[in-house]
Amino acid sequence: MRSGGIAQPLRALRRRTARRRVVLAGFLAVVGPGVITGFAGNEAGGVTTYSSVGALFGFSMLWLLLVASIGLAVIQEMCSRMGLVTGQGLSDLIRERFGVRWTVLAMIVLIIANGTNVVAEFAGIAASLELLGVPRVVSVPIATLAVWSLVVFFSYRFVERVLFVLVLAFLAYPISVFILRPDWPVVMSGFIPSIPTSPSALVFALALVGTTITPYLLFYMQASVVDKGVDRQSASYARVDVFLGAALAGLFAFFIIVVTGTVLHPMGIQVTSAEAAAQALVPLAGARAGLLFAVGLCGASLLGAVVMPLSTSYAICEAFGWESGISKNFREAPVFMSLFTLLLVLGAVVVLIPGISLIPLIISAQIANGVLLPIVLIFILRLAADRRVMGDAANGHLATVLGWGIAGIAGSLSIAYLVASFIA
Repeated sequence: MRSGGIAQPLRALRRRTARRRVVLAGFLAVVGPGVITGFAGNEAGGVTTYSSVGALFGFSMLWLLLVASIGLAVIQEMCSRMGLVTGQGLSDLIRERFGVRWTVLAMIVLIIANGTNVVAEFAGIAASLELLGVPRVVSVPIATLAVWSLVVFFSYRFVERVLFVLVLAFLAYPISVFILRPDWPVVMSGFIPSIPTSPSALVFALALVGTTITPYLLFYMQASVVDKGVDRQSASYARVDVFLGAALAGLFAFFIIVVTGTVLHPMGIQVTSAEAAAQALVPLAGARAGLLFAVGLCGASLLGAVVMPLSTSYAICEAFGWESGISKNFREAPVFMSLFTLLLVLGAVVVLIPGISLIPLIISAQIANGVLLPIVLIFILRLAADRRVMGDAANGHLATVLGWGIAGIAGSLSIAYLVASFIA
């Protein structure tokens, strides 16, 4: 009896352990698109924007970052769900549902939003490695060749694993915060909402939303779910992946703002670039904080240098019915691979032009993201609510309210920025 009494709980324990292993294996098989897409938004342009917000406004826009991060989770989940249900990318669905003219408009929006961002990634790579003593004439060509080789010669699964390694670079930011030991009650006061009214505050509020919920990320999210082959049976795991990615991305953006808000804002030091933030941190916070900030910038820029041109290539090829996919070669997907190559080369060449001013390009790109975001959100919200496209997986009432609320916030900031610019 005693033996049977002991064996029964042991068998139950083994069954629970086995179930947990199955759940973990299922999640690990799906995780990737959400986490990588979330972190990719914190690339060079994102680091520059968050650094500037912290330096100029301290912690006062942390509440807006929280709202934008929630918005990122909601919209990315819709894109992931559309990819699971339809097996098609976002631009492909736009063409089928709204026609070629609207597809062309969406592609123009994407190209405008992405054009200078690719340059920004190579600017971040160059600047971060210059802080470590590597000249850009060496770092930029090597980085370009490495990114190109990664995508052209390796499978989606291998590329995804490399991107996961790059994500680890973001650990530099919380470590920097740990070194600085900020006044946490003062930091937390930044979550009390305050409406920006000055033109400069509106500009950076719009840039913050635009760099958190970036249009290219929405296209990449859905395309990567399709490319990875995630199916509807894995929907719950895919949702966790998306929410985890958005939460971590928002958390690391929070750490960037806290670092510059703690060190640079009290000194009245303005950040003209992410690398300037790293340089300014060295005498004020110590070499370790500055070095860690530079390492984080390098990893973020490399991640963006892979994801951003991939997103553009995915979207354009899907929009016009051309073959696409990381696991395909030049012969199988010639336009996809050629577009990716062209974007990399153009971004690298621009960065190597002597004396070019890159920071206005970076900030302008984030503002463009914010202005153009409502257009992309309208496409997504209409598609995700359309039962002819989504069937029983169409948006429910809560998702609809949250989605249109996010679009309303983004649209209001865009209108306020344009009005302020016109009056100025």
